[in-house]
Amino acid sequence: MPRRALGPLLLSPLLARAALGQSFTPASAPDRPLFELAQSRGFTFGCAVTAQLLADEPQFAGLVAQEAGLLVPEYEAKFATLQPEEGRFDFEPLDALLRWAQHFRKPVRGHALIWHNALPDWVPPALAEGRSRAQRVMETHFDRVLAHTRARIRDWDVVNEPIANPPGSDVPEPAGNTGDLRDTPWLRAFGPDYIPMAFRAARQRDPTLRLTLNDYGVEADSPPAEEKRRRLLRLLRSLRAQNVPLDAVGIQGHLQMREAFSPAIFTTFVREIRALGLQVLITELDVREVKPPVGDFVARDSAVAQRVHAFASAAFEGGARTLLTWGISDRWSWLHREATVALDPGDVHRGLPYDWELNRKQMWRALARAFLGQPPG
Repeated sequence: MPRRALGPLLLSPLLARAALGQSFTPASAPDRPLFELAQSRGFTFGCAVTAQLLADEPQFAGLVAQEAGLLVPEYEAKFATLQPEEGRFDFEPLDALLRWAQHFRKPVRGHALIWHNALPDWVPPALAEGRSRAQRVMETHFDRVLAHTRARIRDWDVVNEPIANPPGSDVPEPAGNTGDLRDTPWLRAFGPDYIPMAFRAARQRDPTLRLTLNDYGVEADSPPAEEKRRRLLRLLRSLRAQNVPLDAVGIQGHLQMREAFSPAIFTTFVREIRALGLQVLITELDVREVKPPVGDFVARDSAVAQRVHAFASAAFEGGARTLLTWGISDRWSWLHREATVALDPGDVHRGLPYDWELNRKQMWRALARAFLGQPPG
């Protein structure tokens, strides 16, 4: 999907050593990578990865080794990958990713134990057989997965995307669903209890694990996002009132340039979550441009960078200390692989720190300045 002549892609000595699996120290980088800049101010920077890209794409592996201090699997820890058939667990893709991370001494967070997507075909009918059957499905999965990853993953998205999308959202809930929670096989099996059940089950299996609830669509200054923020806060307050073992909230941060953004509103929202005694992580940051994009690459990159700096700075001001991007380069982003969000053929969203040709973009510099507490460049 080239937009310009790409030419040969040459690795720096650092990237070459990383791609070959050789050891390196961050100080050997030609300048400081994002994870070091973040770390210098008490923040954490990371990104989503896949085991296949780490194995097959040395440029990708090199960029990740250089820039990221924390990793999250894009799909290797999801239900369909880990347990494609009932009782048959396949940990090899996740284990491959974890081995790579261990080699480079990078922690990994888990994503995600309970989600309505990425379910194998056998799960929805099993959940529909009744509460006791559904409970066995949940508990068996937690038993095997959390035992297998206990020594290597210390933070899990236990429940992913439980909040229903309000009217006016890109993908609103069906008209019959008027509650705060998304209509999913888990909700149909247990009712709203599935969320406390999942967190309690995770805590019982690992008392020291950080347990996170992850969701999207709460970032913009728009009526749907405002309503989704209200719904999420209601759920969080309910879980706290029930003494549910919840440690953190993940805000995905899939930003869209067509939506307005208010730093003050978002900072207030993050502070409201923090006031409940919960940590806040930005877990899946990337940026979707409008269709068709307006302006040349420089203008587009400038607009994306301004949005990212405003968003990250507002999150940090509210108390977030961790930020992950959903990928590291536009070349491997889901934003061009997924037809429902991709731009026209021949163009890609410029929504990650590195472009298709693996050049640092203004977004990289925007993140660096936000981590350092500096104004936009």
